Amino acid sequence: MDCPRCQGIMIQDKFGDVADESGAMYFSGWRCITCGEILDPVISENRRHHHEPLIGRSRKKFATQLG
Repeated sequence: MDCPRCQGIMIQDKFGDVADESGAMYFSGWRCITCGEILDPVISENRRHHHEPLIGRSRKKFATQLG
């Protein structure tokens, strides 16, 4: 499998997560040996449902001028 970030080689790896809401402490995924990118089913699903940022909305300025 090729890394989507750097096109390096990805290997299967096992990761630990004590804060996983599914109750699993370990999960399998892919890790790039060049850049360290990690892919697992949860990351892939979240990237598939990515929303584009809203265009034309500026942030409100909360800072006050000191003078």
